Amino acid sequence: MTDQDFYEVESTIEDKEEAAADTAEKKEEEEYEQVCCICRRPERIAGSMIRLQGNLCICQDCMQKTFDAMNQSGFPISMDEMMGKGKMPNISMINLSDLQGFAPYQKKIKKKKKEEKAEPMLDIHAIPAPHKIKASLDEYIVGQEHAKKVMSVAVYNHYKRVASKPEDGIEIEKSNMLMIGPTGSGKTYMVRTLAKILDVPLAITDATSLTEAGYIGDDIESVVSKLLAAADNDVDKAEHGIIFIDEIDKIAKKRNANQRDVSGESVQQGMLKLLEGAEVEVPVGASSKNAMVPMVTVNTRNILFICGGAFPDLEEIIKERLNKESSIGFKADLKDKYDKEENLLTKVLVEDVRKYGMIPEFLGRLPIVFSLEALTEDMLVQVLSEPKNAIIRQYQKLLAMDEVKLEFEEDALYAIAKKAKEKKVGARALRAILEEFMLDIMYEIPKDDNIGMVTITKAYIEGTGGPLITLRG
Repeated sequence: MTDQDFYEVESTIEDKEEAAADTAEKKEEEEYEQVCCICRRPERIAGSMIRLQGNLCICQDCMQKTFDAMNQSGFPISMDEMMGKGKMPNISMINLSDLQGFAPYQKKIKKKKKEEKAEPMLDIHAIPAPHKIKASLDEYIVGQEHAKKVMSVAVYNHYKRVASKPEDGIEIEKSNMLMIGPTGSGKTYMVRTLAKILDVPLAITDATSLTEAGYIGDDIESVVSKLLAAADNDVDKAEHGIIFIDEIDKIAKKRNANQRDVSGESVQQGMLKLLEGAEVEVPVGASSKNAMVPMVTVNTRNILFICGGAFPDLEEIIKERLNKESSIGFKADLKDKYDKEENLLTKVLVEDVRKYGMIPEFLGRLPIVFSLEALTEDMLVQVLSEPKNAIIRQYQKLLAMDEVKLEFEEDALYAIAKKAKEKKVGARALRAILEEFMLDIMYEIPKDDNIGMVTITKAYIEGTGGPLITLRG
């Protein structure tokens, strides 16, 4: 090959690489919309953008404001002069090198496709029926039959509402939910499993960090920003997602009314518009609004909100209401009748939650209120072994990688459940107990290749014996 042929081949490769880069850039421009580097508005709101060097964009409004500011400062300049149609003084209006270092501008917003607006976002026939949703939940969650049934129907009705068209004047209201249950009863796990079944974006957030706008902490709109991030910054996808706000009982009204309640009643009032449905401006890729992140508008009308909390001491309020029904006489109820009832939360009413500290306007936007049962010893044994992702199956898979079989005696499972019940933190205690007893086993097994099976016994759990070790062959 001559030198001329070599240079021709090299130039051909360079041309192909440039063409591929141009194609990729055009495809990115078609899929994502530009954001003004000054006002942070996307092009569908601010209009067409003016491209600057360094792949930066500025909207015409911000550019005109820059011209007006320069005119007031004694430097006459017009749009024609800026675009090269006239003489432009040697003035640097914007320090482009400073703007190029802004990392948040790497967050991009997907364009809304015009042709998809005419088509329904959800196909009602593709949504699983309530009995199918509950059957899928049964594979992962033990017990809680009433809660699973309520959630399945509410979610099915919500997405029927999203798919329906209010042409006949009948508009279905949102079916937001309030879950009340003791810690470790499976509230968060149930919502996470539900989102996996429906294949919709899910944002799980905590109400403890939320404060009124202007105070240290997360703004109320940050819950929508997390959902947008879960939907890969696709606004259309996010507007049909699920937001689960955990620890909702932490924003109850404080008893002390002498100081401003910035993380209690104020947060409840600020969330009213989100729960009912409103267009909110949220930052892309950040939890708070600032001058260095693009903003996008999200409509919360079709977002399903599920709030959950343990509501400690709510049992006392329920007990007080139930004891008021007692009377004097032979048929009167005893004052300590409900003291030992474990599932007192199942008797909860809206008035009890309102007395706890939740304002009526907030509860009115959560029409579906239900509670979860406390886990019994039998239910804890089922949690250990029955679900698809059961804790015992996880340990069996870990030991199977070392070619060792792991078995649990039934009495050992009940001994573990009894220890977990004493800790009073629900199913969360099971993993901690198993980690304690499996530590030595998982440390010693890789040392000896002759071990073929390990059986966990009741005596080992109770501390009166050890596990049974079976050698290969």
